[in-house]
Amino acid sequence: MAFSVRTIQAFCYRYPLSTPVVTSFGRMLNRPAVFVRAEDEDGVVGWGEVWSNFPSTGAEHRARLVNEVLAPALIGRELDGPAQAFETLTQGTSVLALQCGEPGPFAQAIAGIDLALWDLHARRHRQPLWRLLGGRSGKIKAYASGINPGGARQTAEAAMRRGHRALKLKIGFDVAADLANLAALRAGVGDGMLAADVNQGWSIDQALEIVPRLGEFGLRWLEEPLRADRPRQEWQRLRTSAGMPLAAGENIASCEGFEQVLAEDVLDVVQPDIAKWGGLTICRGLADDILKAGKTFCPHYLGGGIGLLASAHLLAGAGGDGWLEVDVNDNPLRDQFCGPVFDVSEGLVALNEEPGLGIAPDFSSIERYRTL
Repeated sequence: MAFSVRTIQAFCYRYPLSTPVVTSFGRMLNRPAVFVRAEDEDGVVGWGEVWSNFPSTGAEHRARLVNEVLAPALIGRELDGPAQAFETLTQGTSVLALQCGEPGPFAQAIAGIDLALWDLHARRHRQPLWRLLGGRSGKIKAYASGINPGGARQTAEAAMRRGHRALKLKIGFDVAADLANLAALRAGVGDGMLAADVNQGWSIDQALEIVPRLGEFGLRWLEEPLRADRPRQEWQRLRTSAGMPLAAGENIASCEGFEQVLAEDVLDVVQPDIAKWGGLTICRGLADDILKAGKTFCPHYLGGGIGLLASAHLLAGAGGDGWLEVDVNDNPLRDQFCGPVFDVSEGLVALNEEPGLGIAPDFSSIERYRTL
């Protein structure tokens, strides 16, 4: 079902935080979001989101990439579907991205447009996006993510009161504090799923020293214990001695990179981020490849509500036994626009049967946070 693009526009917002979101490599003093609106010649509208967490000045830049560089290449163009737009933008800007040294921001901006066009595409077909992507059920598992080292137990308890039954803690700080937090969360979640995220914070020597001390917590996975660009031999060495599943994927940004990790016995959990690289055009097939390789597909996500909802639709579309990552830190740019993902019950999310993403976002309530 071909369509012609009438408009594409990105909107940028920043929500100030009273408590920063911290990782082993830095902290977020506000929560940015770059939402993308696409409309076709029939007035059908779709929504997407661009990954924009870092650097602190990056969200406005990515919004301008959408509005001033990428959108003009699609306006008035007749498309067979979102994949054609993805290929047009990726190939058409490949030299420009190389010239300015910004393949990441270009890939992220293209991914946000791709998500919007997939939403639009599903609405034109009058199907929920998860069903158009091949799903049989709109019910998926979720886990509470973004649990900071400070106040970890309280944050986890609040998440469980809201319906979560699986948790992921940020570690890679003070080892004693990390161990104490893991003990508290394991006690709180009982036999439920518990994972830990190092955010690329350790060297191989640090990892080999610390990981054996994590064995008692029964982690479902240990995420990014090493930098994503470290030699594969280091990852393989850690895998051999870790005694627990390893996870990564949010910082892999090529088909070749994913082919490598799917061909080797290192990662048990693979976590592409659809708003950061590949959109649904690439990551839908990638999800199938992950499952065929015998690994767990868990989409990575830490941003606003539209990208989170799209990630939920991808997980439901692909199937498998993975979990949806749901950040539990304060963020109205997430909570007001993630639709049914806001309502976690007994660790589950139930997507609806409305066409596309199933929401019609009204941004009037967040206008005061708009920066572009």
